[in-house]
Amino acid sequence: MTAYLDYNATAPVRAQVAQAMSEALALGGNASSVHSRGRDARRVVEEAREKVAALLGARPAEVIFTGSGAEANNLALRGVSADHVAVSAVEHDSVLQAAPTAKRLGVDADGRLNLGELESFLSKTDGTAHVSVMAANNETGVLQPIAEVAALVREHYALLHVDAVQAAGKIDISRNAIDADLMTVSAHKLGGPQGVGALIIRDGMDLKPLVKGGGQERSRRAGTENVAGIAGFGVAAELALNELDQTDRITALRDTLETEIKTIAPDARMLGASAPRLVNTACLIMPGVSAESQIMSLDLAGVMVSAGSACSSGKVTTSHVLSAMGLSIEEGNTAIRVSLGWASTEADVDAFLNAWGDLYQRTRKQELEASAA
Repeated sequence: MTAYLDYNATAPVRAQVAQAMSEALALGGNASSVHSRGRDARRVVEEAREKVAALLGARPAEVIFTGSGAEANNLALRGVSADHVAVSAVEHDSVLQAAPTAKRLGVDADGRLNLGELESFLSKTDGTAHVSVMAANNETGVLQPIAEVAALVREHYALLHVDAVQAAGKIDISRNAIDADLMTVSAHKLGGPQGVGALIIRDGMDLKPLVKGGGQERSRRAGTENVAGIAGFGVAAELALNELDQTDRITALRDTLETEIKTIAPDARMLGASAPRLVNTACLIMPGVSAESQIMSLDLAGVMVSAGSACSSGKVTTSHVLSAMGLSIEEGNTAIRVSLGWASTEADVDAFLNAWGDLYQRTRKQELEASAA
């Protein structure tokens, strides 16, 4: 059997999502056309917009569909005029590269934002700043103090963008929980299709489009809508909203995994474990064994995990997130991420523990033999 434990990279598509996409593909119309097939396609898009808005506690008119979460992050950073921009040092590369000159705000050893640095930045830029802070880190699962961030941003009349790609469907990211001007979500983290994301834009905000040449998405994002992808997104968002209070099963799986890892390897480290985290994510270090070696060994055993972000063209590279948390390059290069989701089972966790434990024992035996030689 195989064990897929890389949900933070992408979640398997749900059957209901695939069905909705198949039905949308069968329509065959352009959502901008005025004939009956076009109107049918438009209805599918707008119904999905309502479902995504419901997950976020937003109005449907505030939801702009994009081609990905990365595109939505770029639109949020590059489409807003601001004299001063600040981002946390542990943001996704799509935020960091969209705002390369932004001030990078430090984090503590768990990867949580230094609120003092944020307040200092805002105090010098009242009314002219744009701040981008993720809700949950994609590598460690650590939650940022978004309520406190939002309160500081409001106090200083600044704008707030929240990258909620990893948090959506795992914690409450509605307006009641997160007071943001802009928010990014992505379908494929929810069990929806790859290639479709959304940016939630507070009503009345001025936003310059990155993609021009059409009036789609209220002239915020030109291009014929991906009707089938959007239909799947809507269903995934609806399912995620309905399951928000059903996290006990995933929590138990993650806790079992971490408890057993400490039994197998007392010298293993769980990164961010002392901070609030997503219940599905474990970022762990096997001392002395590279992440690349761990991933390859686990893959040969039929277990699929990753090292940090899965957005680096398949490369295992040093993590800027772990570096910002104070880990050395050597330590960071031994960290892997295990992420669970809607279809994860006890058998998946057992398969991981067996494969990881076997690798740990082999490497320790080799170390003992080498020291005795």
